[in-house]
Parts: sequence; structure tokens; C-alpha cells
Amino acid sequence: MVTLLLVGAALLSACSDDSDTSAGTTPDTTIAVDTTPTADTTAAPDTTAAPDTTEGTTDSVAPPDPARPFEVFTPSSYDPATPMPLVILLHGFGASGELQEAFFQLQPLAEERGFLYVHPDGTVNQIGSQFWNATDACCGFQSEVDDVAYLTAIIDQVSAEKNVDPQRIYVMGHSNGGFMSYRMACELAGRVAAIASLAGATFADEDDCAPSEPVSVLQLHGTADETIAYEGGSTPIINGTYPGAAQSTATWAGYNGCATEPTPTGEPIDLLPLIDGAETSVQAYGDCPEGVAVELWTMDGGPHVPALNVPDGSHPMSERILDFLFAHPKG
Repeated sequence: MVTLLLVGAALLSACSDDSDTSAGTTPDTTIAVDTTPTADTTAAPDTTAAPDTTEGTTDSVAPPDPARPFEVFTPSSYDPATPMPLVILLHGFGASGELQEAFFQLQPLAEERGFLYVHPDGTVNQIGSQFWNATDACCGFQSEVDDVAYLTAIIDQVSAEKNVDPQRIYVMGHSNGGFMSYRMACELAGRVAAIASLAGATFADEDDCAPSEPVSVLQLHGTADETIAYEGGSTPIINGTYPGAAQSTATWAGYNGCATEPTPTGEPIDLLPLIDGAETSVQAYGDCPEGVAVELWTMDGGPHVPALNVPDGSHPMSERILDFLFAHPKG
């Protein structure tokens, strides 16, 4: 068992109370430098690794920061003559890229669906926890680390070595990684086509974000999240406020020039295997610019760290997130 700690030390008890567990198999993902923090392991998703059976290759790339190396997974279908999408997965506070991959299990999907894939690590803070310096609410603790520049450099370097489709660059993340995904949309809107945030939030002050052009946004959030509240709140120690899930998407609908109110779309969907039935309702904003979407997926009863993988080996949430991202390239 390994822990996906997604908030500061003051929230360890909340993470333990507000998590789901599942037994799943994951590919063996190699990270250049092991910077996994030592952490409480009382309530964590089962991320026991199985042998890696994917056929692609994992290559080291010269890092923009030597202290923060990363690797890029290249599927076996990669053709240097054909542009390929790039997906960047951002971990939560106190976790790592390796742990986040074990959680979402995107690498087998990268092989199956054909996209370049990076799951980098944030900076290690004074208590040994890795973080992204995202918004004033989460989770830099007044850090001056420029993670927008770091992630932009990753995009640049992967693009220099691989044929990345500039119209299909996507960022997704959980908790602190979700907050950072929003910041990338704010500051790198000209290059990021779409983001997905699980249990993250955008800036509370709309003036702190000024995207240069529309970015498609998917917010997923559980109503039983006791760490980053569905309705919004503030983070301990930092005491920074963050908007709720509905407000985050409403803010981005405003940035993107969409309608002011969302509407339900179709039937609920089933993302969480440990909750009976189709627990997730979908709301979407209309009247967005062509090719742009803003959606809120509300998981009724979903916790902060939900179990994502079902016994048959499928990954319904990860697959549906990718469906959303790939449906919204840059115009």
C-alpha cells in the first residue's frame, strides 16, 4: 500500500478519513530519481504494481531543472512523421508522479490510444513533501518556485525530441495537481488545449487569472470530499480560499465566453466502482466558442481520493477524462 497524500501535514487525518480503497494492478513506472516522501500509510488506495506489459518505451529527457528529472512514455505506435498528443499528469501534494500514475494508470492507455505521456514531480518542501506552486490556496506555502516555467520547459523539451501535436497538449491533475492544471490554463492558454482537474480548484479571485484565449475545462469533484470541499473553502496553515467546483467552472465559462448557466447533459455516468449505480451527474456550459467546452462532473458521495479501477482492469474515470481532453484540441 502506498499513500496519495494530497494536502499538507495538517490534513493527514482528513486524508485518512476521506479516502476510498481498491485493489488494482498497475504498470511498473520507472522514475529517474526516487523522491517519494515518507508518509502515513493508514488509508491509501492499493497501488500494488504488476509487471509492466506495455510495449512503448520510457525515455529520459534532459530536464529543465537537474534536480527534477522526468521521463516521457512513447507508445509503440509513435511515428516521428506524425504529430502525437501530449498528456501531462500532475500529482497531489505529498505524492509523486509515480504514485499518481499508479492511481490513474494512464500509461497502458497511452500505449492503447497513442499519446505521449509525462508525469513529472513537483518540488520537495521543508517537510519532505512534493508540491506544485499553483494558486494562493494550494500548495506553495509562499514558495517562489516557478512551476509554470518548469512545466512549459517540459513541453518545450518533449516537443524538441518528439513530434508533439501543438494543437493537442493537455494537462490533468488531482488535488494540488488540479490546482496547478488551472494555473497552466491561466498562464499558458495559447498552448494548452484542455485541462482536467479532479478535486482541484481555480483561483478564488478571478482577476488572478487572465487566459489569453479559451481553454476547455473539465472539473470532477466528489460531494463527500472532506479535504478540498466541493462547495469551496480555505486551506489550513496557508489560509487561502478556493472556490467550489461549480464556481470554478462558472469562472472558466466566463473566461471562455460561454453561457452564464450550465445545463444537465444526458444520463448520469458511473465513474466510481465502490459507489452503486451511476453516481456522476454532468453539467455543461453552452454557447462556448467552437471546439471549446466547460463541464462539471459531480460525483455524488465521492471522496477526495476515490477508487478508480474496477476488478475487470478497466479505468472508467481515466478513460472518460481522456475522451474529454482529446475531443477538445486547439482550433
